[in-house]
Amino acid sequence: MIAAAGSGQRLGAGGPKAFVELAGRPMIEWSLEAFRAAASIEEIVVAVPPGTQQTVSDQGVVAVTGGEHRSETVAKALELTHSEIVVVHDAARPLVTPGLIDAVVEELAAEDDAAAVIAAAQVTDTIKQASDGGQVERTLDRSGLWAVQTPQAFRADALRVALSDPDSYADATDDAMLVEQRGGRVLIHSSSADNIKVTSPFDLRVAELLLRERR
Repeated sequence: MIAAAGSGQRLGAGGPKAFVELAGRPMIEWSLEAFRAAASIEEIVVAVPPGTQQTVSDQGVVAVTGGEHRSETVAKALELTHSEIVVVHDAARPLVTPGLIDAVVEELAAEDDAAAVIAAAQVTDTIKQASDGGQVERTLDRSGLWAVQTPQAFRADALRVALSDPDSYADATDDAMLVEQRGGRVLIHSSSADNIKVTSPFDLRVAELLLRERR
C-alpha cells in the first residue's frame, strides 16, 4: 500500500506531492517501479488525492481516495487488500529499493510473534529534548534511537486492529506507533539513510541527485 495523498504544501509543489516531477518522472513512479520489482509483492494499492485516481489506475494498480489523516488513508487502502502480510510505504520516499521491501516482508514472515517489521536508520546526530521556549531539558542517549522510515511490513490483522479507532489518527506519525500502542511487537530492520523522505525543496534536490547517481 503506497500512501500518496499528501498535499505537498511544505514542498511548495502547487499540487499533490506524489506527482511532482523528480529526475524526469512523477515522484510516485519511483516507488511503483520498486514495488513492481519486489518479489514479495503481489498487488499494489495506492491512496491518492481526490480526482487523481485515474492517473495511477492507468498504471495497473488499485487506486483509492486518501483520507484527512495519514492513518485514515492507510485504513482506506487496507480495506482493499486481502493478504496476511501487507506493506505500507510513503510515496514521499522515492529511493526505496526492491531489496528493502523484500527484506522487511521476509523478516516479518520469519518472526511468528511479531506484528510488524519497519525500516529505520540509526540516529547519528546528538538529540536534545527542549522546552517550548527552546531551553534544553536533557540530552537523549542516541545509541537506542532510530529514525523511522517506510516500507513497514505488518500482519494485516494487527494493522486492522491498530487502525480501528479513528480518534487516534490525528496523533499518529506512523502506523507502527498505533500497533505498538495495542501491544504489538514491532521489530526494526536497519536501513540506509539514503532512503530519505522528500518534504522540502532541499530534499527534492538531494533525492534527484541520488536517483540520477543510481541510474
